[in-house]
Amino acid sequence: MSLSQDPAYSALKNYFVCGFKDITNESYSGMSGRHTTFGNAVNTTNGAGPRNLQLFMLSSDGTVLHCLPGYWNSRDLVYEMIFAAQLDEVYKDRSLGAREKAEKFRTMQLAHAAQHPKQMSNRSRMQGFDQQYEAKNRLTETDTIRDVNAVKAALKTDSHIPGYAFKTTDVLLHERMASRPFVHYSRFDVAKFSDYGKPIYDKNEDQRDVRTGETIVHNGHKDLIGNPIALAKQKYGKKWRNYVDDPSSAKGWGESNRGAGQGAWTDSGQQSRARSWGDYQSQGSLWGQENDSHNKQKKGK
Repeated sequence: MSLSQDPAYSALKNYFVCGFKDITNESYSGMSGRHTTFGNAVNTTNGAGPRNLQLFMLSSDGTVLHCLPGYWNSRDLVYEMIFAAQLDEVYKDRSLGAREKAEKFRTMQLAHAAQHPKQMSNRSRMQGFDQQYEAKNRLTETDTIRDVNAVKAALKTDSHIPGYAFKTTDVLLHERMASRPFVHYSRFDVAKFSDYGKPIYDKNEDQRDVRTGETIVHNGHKDLIGNPIALAKQKYGKKWRNYVDDPSSAKGWGESNRGAGQGAWTDSGQQSRARSWGDYQSQGSLWGQENDSHNKQKKGK
């Protein structure tokens, strides 16, 4: 839904060469209900459903500049697109060595998380059921918790776990990206990167009223798609290995041609621009942002 809305839609159309990989049957993918092409779409929080979808932004040689797990609001997505373009400039800077580039990548990732607008952070609160899952199943090993003591206290008294005890997903993604400086797409550990919250995420869009969002159809036998191992365990129990391949024999997920992604960050058909598209300060009208002269005209009316 966020990809088909402006400002993200225009940014993708004008400044990206887009592609996709179907991860439905990959061993690292999440699970969800099956949705029709023309089914309903609903809003959710940033970072929701991280195993079901990952939004990669690559340099022209297939190097990962940035990756956003799960759904992202259109405005916040563009905010991260601009940041990815800035990282691309660092990656292409021939005056910097590999170590200097890696260190700058880490510094920029952590600094960017600290600069996020409050509205973006508010849209990046982790879903309550994902917080519960992390607290009850990964308390001592997860990096999603900001205040472990608060979570432990809540679990001990069987009370509500406060939301502030968890990191927002916008901060979490930058912290995880900071430890993956300029990794090629084929070597990016997407399973670990997108691993937080419940393995299944489904908003039941097709069962909701388009106008009110209320559930109008209750279907307890919805067809699930996604992670074949989890699906087999759910359906066949202890005999699941008889119906699905052992995950240890699976191939790497990103083993496509290194040339995939060629042309990323280029402005199709507009080679005359000297600056990169991410230089938003010099292009005030980019992606629906009105330039100063236009603002002045509006104020004068």
